[in-house]
Amino acid sequence: MDPARRVVVFGDIVNDVVVVPKTGIRADTDTTSTIRPRPGGSAANTAAWLGSLGTRTDFIGRVGLADIEYHIGELRKQNVEPHLGIATGLPTSTIVIIVEGERRTMFTERGANRALSSKDVTDELLAGATVLHLTGYSLLDGTRVPGVRELIDRAHAAGVTVSLNPGSAGFIGDFGPTEFLAGIVGADILFANVQEAALLCTETTPERMAQVLSARHGLAVITQGADSVFVSEGGNKPISVPVPTVRLVDPTGAGDAMAAGFLNSWIVEHDMLKAAQAGILVAARAVMLMGGRPAI
Repeated sequence: MDPARRVVVFGDIVNDVVVVPKTGIRADTDTTSTIRPRPGGSAANTAAWLGSLGTRTDFIGRVGLADIEYHIGELRKQNVEPHLGIATGLPTSTIVIIVEGERRTMFTERGANRALSSKDVTDELLAGATVLHLTGYSLLDGTRVPGVRELIDRAHAAGVTVSLNPGSAGFIGDFGPTEFLAGIVGADILFANVQEAALLCTETTPERMAQVLSARHGLAVITQGADSVFVSEGGNKPISVPVPTVRLVDPTGAGDAMAAGFLNSWIVEHDMLKAAQAGILVAARAVMLMGGRPAI
């Protein structure tokens, strides 16, 4: 690994239970399905992909006591250095994900993620880092808006670029888009899908979303599933980057993988187009697997 490249990732880590029904879901009876437990969480997934790609990665999060050794082991398998705290009295966050093609329905218990604190990210961890990567879930969990604002300010004071993945259109809507936007002011790179981006600006096309959000944040990457990705820097005209056709197994974590592939390239070359192409290839790998992490 290149010692000059180091990303600090802070945020959610989850026990995923991924369910892929083999037929349409039948109410009040059995539906034959493939069901797999997987380590997950948007932030932790991005950390795992970054580590697997060769970027030095530190991950900071909170889990329940029963799962700490499991999650430390899973992160280390992907060359990630874990910094996990135990959330006393809380279980590890758990999400049941029902996958139907490109659609996912998620039943979420935030659990230990509610105990996250901006103080978990020490100045020592930020020192010498290239990027601090956050997810929008931190606004909803223990960190809240003041904690995220403080983290962004501390990162900038240390000369660290801040990237952010909003994480969930549903949670943004529940939280309130205005309050959410206030919490992410200063993020330098924004990764969002079109549903999330639509809540963060008044535009209706992914091209305009990318342009407006890059003017606000510096660099924006707008994904739309199997369709082209739009990238823009500094409010300039966006570039459309094609997405390859692959065998879709599970879209869980595709956006997390996209962010990891993008950052892994961007921190070396600072080339928006090359980084987007790299991110798309990593996301394509992700959707061919069950769960949001790289294969071991």
